[in-house]
Amino acid sequence: MRFMIIVKATRDSEAGVMPDQKLISDMASYHEELQKAGMLLDGSGLQASSKGWRIKYSKGKRTVVDGPFAETKELVAGYTLIQAKSRDEALEWTKRFPNPAIGGKDGEIEVRQLFELEDFETSLGMKSGAVERFREMGIGGKK
Repeated sequence: MRFMIIVKATRDSEAGVMPDQKLISDMASYHEELQKAGMLLDGSGLQASSKGWRIKYSKGKRTVVDGPFAETKELVAGYTLIQAKSRDEALEWTKRFPNPAIGGKDGEIEVRQLFELEDFETSLGMKSGAVERFREMGIGGKK
C-alpha cells in the first residue's frame, strides 16, 4: 500500500521562506528512518505557487492560470511517498512526521492512500489493456 504524506502550504512557504537548519535536520532524520525501514519511495518540497500554474478544463477548452493562488490552506508545499504494509503502519509513521511549519508555527499534513493498478482492474472486473500500458511504464505501483 502506498501513501502520500502531503505537506500543506503556509504563508511562509508561499512567501518563499526557506526552512531553518533544525527543520531540515528533523526532516532528514525522519526520512532516513523511513529509508532504513524500506518504506521511503520519494519526497520533495515544492516551490511557492507564484512559480506555478494551473490548467482549467471547461466546455472542452483548456485555460492556463498563472500563480500565485490565493487559498494557502488548499495548496501543497511538499510531499513524501511511502510504502506501508497497512493503513495502521502508515498512520504510526505519519504520527512521527516532524511539524513542517517554519519556526514551529502551526502546520498540517494530510495523508492519502494511492490507488494501485489492481484497484482499477478490480473496478473494471477484468484485465485492461490501458491499465497494462501503465504497468509497462512502471507507473501505478508494482510491475
